[in-house]
Amino acid sequence: MSELLPDKAQESESKGELAFQWFCALVFLGMIGMVFYNAMLRYVFRSSFAPSEEWSRFLFMYITFFGSIEGFYRGRHIAVDMVTGLLSGVTKKSVDIFAQLLALGALLLLAIGGVALVQQTMDTRTVATGVNMAFVNGALPIMAFAALAIRLREFWRTLGKPASEFLKKPKEF
Repeated sequence: MSELLPDKAQESESKGELAFQWFCALVFLGMIGMVFYNAMLRYVFRSSFAPSEEWSRFLFMYITFFGSIEGFYRGRHIAVDMVTGLLSGVTKKSVDIFAQLLALGALLLLAIGGVALVQQTMDTRTVATGVNMAFVNGALPIMAFAALAIRLREFWRTLGKPASEFLKKPKEF
């Protein structure tokens, strides 16, 4: 019976997921709208509106970084498991731990580099809109820290999981 009724944590998490998905959808639709608007201006009036080009580029960066958070959260990022699919037990767990440590290191470097990029571009403004580049580049460290938190959660789960649960993947044809 308790499985049928969602608890407060699951309910708020699903609302948060839905809000994040709506945010990503609005960013994506905004980007599509800006590109369409500029294309129509070029076709009809033979000119373009430079701020819409910049905003569509910014929104593309945002949807890339925030969409990657969604990919990390859902486990839908690109993963090559050709080798680990052949392993099982302690060997597979060890390889998984090593791979996750490498991924954590890469995400940490990305986060540190993203913070440095934001700091370097705090006094830089864009040409057409005058937007502070720290606002634009700020999506990178946000994505990196979010992905780092998600990967850390997966890492702790892997460490706590018994090696006997690491089984070979069945062959897919």
